[in-house]
Amino acid sequence: MQIQELTEVIVQLAAGIHGFFWPKIFWDFLTKNLDSAVKPVPILQIINVLLGLLGLAWEWPLKPLAGTLFHRSIEIRLFILPLSALASALLYQGTNPAIYYLIGMAVYFWGYSEGEVRYSVPRSRVNRTYNNETDSFDIDCMSRTMDLATAKTNTDRVKGIAR
Repeated sequence: MQIQELTEVIVQLAAGIHGFFWPKIFWDFLTKNLDSAVKPVPILQIINVLLGLLGLAWEWPLKPLAGTLFHRSIEIRLFILPLSALASALLYQGTNPAIYYLIGMAVYFWGYSEGEVRYSVPRSRVNRTYNNETDSFDIDCMSRTMDLATAKTNTDRVKGIAR
């Protein structure tokens, strides 16, 4: 999921930059009322560049953001992603990231409704010791934490130790 999020923010950032050179609203075939958002003052392009930079800092993540409530919260993502999708959908060059944002919102909502949590230390490995043996597992692959008794039982079962 993080690869898709990184892709969409990079494409949104590129769309915002391209919008400075070729300003166009995607919906200009329906109405010309929105043209003032892209020229003569590039308001929509600036919003897309800022949201792209925010998303890049959020998904990479930057050191000051890593592990904070802002970085871990799926609720905040479900609030910010529709705003990014709307800003991206209005700009002609940003229609692809808008579609990617919709997919990302659906997946985050699905995870949120299933009770998924994000951990404070992204992309790291945690080592735990059971009876002087080290067992490591990847946090990102787990949506729920295992309790110690289940982990010990599973470790013993794999090694063929009967209780």
